[in-house]
Amino acid sequence: MNQNPLWSLFTLFATLSFMAVGGANAAIPEMHRVAVNVMHWMSDKQFTDMFAIAQMSPGPNVIIVALIGYHVAGLAGATVAMTSIVVPTCTLAYFVGRTWDRFKQARWRIAVQAGLVPVSLGLISASAFVLARAADHNFYAALITAATAATAFWTRANPLWIFAVAGALGFARLV
Repeated sequence: MNQNPLWSLFTLFATLSFMAVGGANAAIPEMHRVAVNVMHWMSDKQFTDMFAIAQMSPGPNVIIVALIGYHVAGLAGATVAMTSIVVPTCTLAYFVGRTWDRFKQARWRIAVQAGLVPVSLGLISASAFVLARAADHNFYAALITAATAATAFWTRANPLWIFAVAGALGFARLV
């Protein structure tokens, strides 16, 4: 990528905007790969902290993009990153959406829509895996992540309580 951080942010997030099938969280693995491993803008811990802040903040989960942009290039970086991830897909959605509604009963539309479900689930699952791997810096952290995931999957417990318990263990420095 180019050495100009604003151009790098623009090219990264404009490209990711078209690959984020299922929302911004579907692009987390690639954001992580580029921000941590390729460009070395931040560490694993900084990335997972930004993800946690974005998830806890009110508003859309795409806030992580602004946090990455801000970390790299301040307010200009946040603006470029958010604009480049939102504008391309919004423009595409506007034009595709107008046509999409005309073909509600078309077999190809039903097939495409059904095919996008597993793609979205796969991308979001990959995001969860990347974040868990980055956050699990020791055996106990991995154990808490596994227990949290299992409890969320196999019970009807409110996820906020599950995350609160995991957060309390981290706050108590048991991890």
